Amino acid sequence: MSTAAAARTAQSVLADELIVSADSHIMEPADLWDKNLTPSLKEKYPKFSPRNSPGEKPGGHDPKARLGEMEVDGVSAEVLYPTYGLRLFALEDAELQEACFQIANDWLIDYCKYAPGRLVGIPMISLYNLPNAIKELERCKKAGLVGSLIWQVPPDHLPFTSDYYDPFWEASQALDMPPNLHILTGFNYSRFDRKGLDIYKATVNTKLNDAANTLFDLVFSGVMARFPKLKFVYVENEVGWIPFFVHEWDKYFVRHSPKMPLPYMKKLPGEYVAEQLYATFFSDPAGGRLMEDFGQDTFMWSNDYPHAASTWPHSRDVIAKELGHLPKNILRKVVRENVIKLYDLKIDGINN
Repeated sequence: MSTAAAARTAQSVLADELIVSADSHIMEPADLWDKNLTPSLKEKYPKFSPRNSPGEKPGGHDPKARLGEMEVDGVSAEVLYPTYGLRLFALEDAELQEACFQIANDWLIDYCKYAPGRLVGIPMISLYNLPNAIKELERCKKAGLVGSLIWQVPPDHLPFTSDYYDPFWEASQALDMPPNLHILTGFNYSRFDRKGLDIYKATVNTKLNDAANTLFDLVFSGVMARFPKLKFVYVENEVGWIPFFVHEWDKYFVRHSPKMPLPYMKKLPGEYVAEQLYATFFSDPAGGRLMEDFGQDTFMWSNDYPHAASTWPHSRDVIAKELGHLPKNILRKVVRENVIKLYDLKIDGINN
């Protein structure tokens, strides 16, 4: 850390600025699905290996306690994702997955009702049956949830490069419910226990490889071109890699497109990314150094509470050290304005 960065403090950088986390988590009750699934579906619910506990902070499951923990962290509002629910994106039984997601969404709806506007939930949507997916999307929007959480790595027989998902993209665009793609969802390394060097490799190299390949598919197969008003959100993949990939894609698109044209691509790949991709991060100093030139309107800070990697309860200090070099107008976008604009949030005390 440079001397200048070390000298920056939460007070000197943020003062009384309000901040919003674009990626935090609830902690579903461990027996949520066991208690609520029908007997026939309960028999098919998999037995998962125990995972490292994200901690015992009561706010993960108690919204009243959470508001106190948010105050400790100096955070005004949080966009909420599941914890145990993430692993359910690898279920291959469509009926079971739909039932599990509806149960989890109902729990999340009730949780967020405690503090509307400050606790903002993202519903899980199963994409095996698109008519059902659209109905659940509509139901969750009416209940006050925003966007949708879908698998980041789809099964091989349902690639994002196909037009299978078009009805869901169309509905998401019409409802202004951005699809969110979170790490550890779908048919990737997250399905398996990791040991030895794979623990390190998966959490960095494999994770970013998944993210880059999925984004490539959404851009180069024409999904973003066909649905130009649809925003996608990459969650917990960090952001420093995005400018590099975009630059390379643009360079080689210009080189290869005369011989292999993609007629639906009316713009450079980087233009689609700049206009339609939002991305969250919670500690990415390299990405922070680039934000004056790339991502200032679409990158969104988060604290990842209450997971082990969370910046809680020192989020404002982390922001000061890693983002304190940014001009105030860009810093405000990254720590609150971009997420508020994306989900059209109404938060007391915050004026865009």
